[in-house]
Amino acid sequence: MTNLKKLSIAFVFFIAANNVFAQDTTLFSTDAKPQLISKQFSFTEGASADKKGDVFFTDQPNDKIWEYDTDGKLSIFMDGAGRANGMYFDKKGNLIVCADQKNELWSITPKKAVTVLLRSFEGHLFNGPNDVWVDNNGGIYLTDPYYHRDYWTRTKTELDGEKVYYLPKNAKVPVIVASDLKRPNGIVGTPDGKNLYVADIDGNKIYKYTINPDGTLTDKTLFTNQGSDGMTLDEKGNVYLVGRGVSIYSPDGKKIAQIPIPEPWTANLCFGGKNKDVLFITASKAIYTMQMKVKGVE
Repeated sequence: MTNLKKLSIAFVFFIAANNVFAQDTTLFSTDAKPQLISKQFSFTEGASADKKGDVFFTDQPNDKIWEYDTDGKLSIFMDGAGRANGMYFDKKGNLIVCADQKNELWSITPKKAVTVLLRSFEGHLFNGPNDVWVDNNGGIYLTDPYYHRDYWTRTKTELDGEKVYYLPKNAKVPVIVASDLKRPNGIVGTPDGKNLYVADIDGNKIYKYTINPDGTLTDKTLFTNQGSDGMTLDEKGNVYLVGRGVSIYSPDGKKIAQIPIPEPWTANLCFGGKNKDVLFITASKAIYTMQMKVKGVE
């Protein structure tokens, strides 16, 4: 065996052993890097873009929702925001918010009028609504893990387990659609309304479900062995996961790219900007943007 062949075989084994992969250059330029926009926060979360491409995100410890518009202007949208966590815009332009302070689900209009959509489940406080996705019919999917907050008076959960709920449009009572996850967290659905991705962050897994006409979930399948805080999708159906930077997976669950973020934790992300081709990333005390070659679907 020639030395060249030995080197080639050794390189193949190195790739397999270390899970090395080639970055998908159709997603972003080889010289593209995340750009720091601001580092003035305590912990950023809940990134979601409206129809114009303006991005809204939360600084949960400071109880604020911020706006980063398409012109690069950063401003406070709401002060005293119910300790907002995960957020998502519905088709009417209302911001659906996981209001962690009192374990509620809110709807906030563009004029900042607040409607409380959910206060409890069967007479018990939710664990702590964490992340949310709104389907094309106006139904809302909600993850409800238990992370104890020091501003709560209770010291334990009132519910049996940590579940995923679905609130049909105009309904007052949600239904449980997934109850067998260790700790559900990030959640996002496909634009055609056929599938839902849910992160089991403690199980270190992402599951993919079929969405039934009534909003219930079936056909639970393992998408990949990686947990995630927040999630988003691009126009190609690629799934973006966060935690240690940004990990990008193809629709068939193959990892195709990794974007390092120089912060302890990456919590959430979405596509924003006028063309929805700017990846907006919330990471610890900071926010970043990165120019992409693909667009988001939110």
